[in-house]
Amino acid sequence: MSYSKENHFGYGRLLLGACLAITAVCGLFASCKPPKMDAYEKNLEIPGHEWSYDYKPTFEVTIEPADTAYLYNLYVNIRHTDAYPFSNVWLLVSTQFPGDSAVERRVELPLADVSGKWLGSGLDDIYEHRIPIQERAILNKPGTYRFTFQQNMRQNPLPYMMNAGLRIEKAGLRQ
Repeated sequence: MSYSKENHFGYGRLLLGACLAITAVCGLFASCKPPKMDAYEKNLEIPGHEWSYDYKPTFEVTIEPADTAYLYNLYVNIRHTDAYPFSNVWLLVSTQFPGDSAVERRVELPLADVSGKWLGSGLDDIYEHRIPIQERAILNKPGTYRFTFQQNMRQNPLPYMMNAGLRIEKAGLRQ
């Protein structure tokens, strides 16, 4: 291949154009606002699949100022094996609001019907549940909310519990 002055300037222009395009795209992304939260979901594995009183799954959710105009539905996700010996699980659910103290309440999560049939979806011997714990919740302060779950059954540790999680979905605008 022979070298020519025209090829040299052509490559330089191409390189300059590519650098300008990359800079423009990076500037566009840098100027964007963080996305609004439509849904948050996180599931944590329970160590050894035995949920002790000492293990308290914690979830931190950041609400931006634009998201405070919405109502939210809150769910607890539970995953367990078929060998789980109870039809429910009791949790202490603690909610820490931005800049405030925590509010705690005891919540019962039904996992089976009266005949003993699991309510969640199952695959082989593993069952998953998404159970509402609060509908149309108001999260009206921007900042970080912290949700903590503690199992509150009489048995400790609670066997055959695989995962615990939190899901938060927008439920519409506040009136």
